[in-house]
Amino acid sequence: MPKLKTKSGVKKRFTITATGKLKHGVAGKRHRLSSHNAKYIRQNRGTKLVSDADTATVKAWAPYGLK
Repeated sequence: MPKLKTKSGVKKRFTITATGKLKHGVAGKRHRLSSHNAKYIRQNRGTKLVSDADTATVKAWAPYGLK
């Protein structure tokens, strides 16, 4: 059976933690931040974990894991 390819967007956007959960960057933080209030900007700082409902889908797109 041939090797499966990892989706290139998943390689760029997600990392796997030591416990097997997925981390991703937060959307809406690049430009036009003046329309967001300070609480929104503060709470979306850094990275977040992918929800449990979406984790199986993203892991299927990376069949051999991520680095």
